[in-house]
Amino acid sequence: MKLGFYPGCSLEGSSREYNESLQAIAPVLGLEFAEVPDWNCCGASAAHSLNHKLALALPARVLALAEQAGLEELLVPCSACLSRMAATRHQLLQDPDLRRQISSIIELPLAGRTRVLSVLEVLGRCATDGLKQKVRQPFGRKVACYYGCYLTRPTAIAPCKHPEDPQEMDELMRAVGAEPIDWAFKVECCGAGFSISRLETVAELSGRIVEDAAHRGAEAIVVACPMCHTNLDLRRSAIERRLGRKYSIPVLYVSQVIGLTLGLSPRQLGLHRHAVPVRFAERPAAAVPAEQAALQAAGQKED
Repeated sequence: MKLGFYPGCSLEGSSREYNESLQAIAPVLGLEFAEVPDWNCCGASAAHSLNHKLALALPARVLALAEQAGLEELLVPCSACLSRMAATRHQLLQDPDLRRQISSIIELPLAGRTRVLSVLEVLGRCATDGLKQKVRQPFGRKVACYYGCYLTRPTAIAPCKHPEDPQEMDELMRAVGAEPIDWAFKVECCGAGFSISRLETVAELSGRIVEDAAHRGAEAIVVACPMCHTNLDLRRSAIERRLGRKYSIPVLYVSQVIGLTLGLSPRQLGLHRHAVPVRFAERPAAAVPAEQAALQAAGQKED
């Protein structure tokens, strides 16, 4: 399956392990990515609060370039980027006059033909196409599937069908042998882009998420958004100061969990880049010992 691919800023910077894990699992799952040529920042998460036409022009240019490259579908792994791309396409398709204005600004024709897909939609197709048969090491652990805001809101463009209780990531985790828990914070906000300007707010909001997941017995929090990962993983020390206790529960991208079950190494999946070491409690004797040893090694964070 050939797809357009928009990495965005995060996947080439602060969340490169997300990109690494997607690139690692793609050939195993029969996916081929074609990166949008000369792509630019989508404007998330501030442009739409400052200048409406700029907020449309930035993602519109990416969509126009994808059209020029003949890409019918575009995978946008970052949930914030996905929201901006999908919202722009939705608005411009409904308003031809505005679409012409934006096309003039970006100096590119734009018909809106390229469909925007989330990572859950793409990996969900893989599950339908036989992901279970490719699993070599079932995950076999309790996970808290955390969707956050952008995958479920606004409902007109969200890739998840049920905004209050989405199941797409849960179904993926079941397909690779994990056990999704039933919990209260799967669609609550983590604080998003306030990670720098209002760290205390992020620590409070993300702290509630980490605390509830750990309280309900989850062994890992699974995400599909770089901002969510940053707030739950990189900001763990701020969370712990806020809550007054330590939490060792790791935060993994959905692509990293799938990669582990496909037999890929932790290093291939970028697990060594996490702030919170990816370590799990010892499994029963029936568990695959190689997985535990590899994950223990991944806990030694490297640049």
